[in-house]
Amino acid sequence: MSSVYGEWLREQRKLAGLTQQELAEAAVMTRTHIAHIEAGRRVPSEEDARRLDMALNTGNVLSSFLPKDDSTIAEHFKSARELERQATSIWEYALAYVPGILQTKEYARAVMGVAYPPRGDEERDRLVVSRLERALILADPVTPVVWALLDEAVLRRPVGGPEVMAGQLMHIVGLAEGGRVRVHVLPLTLGVYPLMQGMLSLMWFEDQPPVAYSEGQSIGKVQDSPSEVQRLQSVYALALGEALPMTESLALMRAIAKDYGHHG
Repeated sequence: MSSVYGEWLREQRKLAGLTQQELAEAAVMTRTHIAHIEAGRRVPSEEDARRLDMALNTGNVLSSFLPKDDSTIAEHFKSARELERQATSIWEYALAYVPGILQTKEYARAVMGVAYPPRGDEERDRLVVSRLERALILADPVTPVVWALLDEAVLRRPVGGPEVMAGQLMHIVGLAEGGRVRVHVLPLTLGVYPLMQGMLSLMWFEDQPPVAYSEGQSIGKVQDSPSEVQRLQSVYALALGEALPMTESLALMRAIAKDYGHHG
């Protein structure tokens, strides 16, 4: 749906004789954000859509036909999902599972298969598709910049079994070796560190202040208080300083993948 929306926006922009930069200036947005919307990688907020309608003189069409909220996305994550689409830089921390934007189909299916009450195959498949759609932000070779800070437990927990884990780890290694993401592992020998309370995602943007998103069991919260976001950024930086360098992190991931049965 977002790709159709983006194509329609591109058509209206061209009919108006505007470049992406000219539309961005008229709608008080960034050219990069316009480009992502037209490519179907992001969905504008309601306010963005309203300004686009005004800039293009399209009434309320762009506002009225915004892609609907995905019912497969947990309510507490919907705001974070929209911010994730707009971010120019994302720093992820994971204690238990591989971050969603880095998950393979097989790994995501294993994660979505664990729930109470149990999910049916159709519901699980919809959740997996929704999860994989998040990874489309990595289709852009540059933006967003993605760093992942992973507890070693994430690598050693056999989610989905050895074959799934080997594939998942080598997927991350491939993204890192290709220069698309940076990955650092916090070794188990480190013991305790301040980030261990749950998942954390730090996000930066071109046209708005940075935010943080933290998540626990069935709860999640977007933090936008400047002092709290700065505190979480500092905690992340401290943990990053304790992590293995990327070369050693990737070597560890390769070794663990080999233990899971990956060869080559």
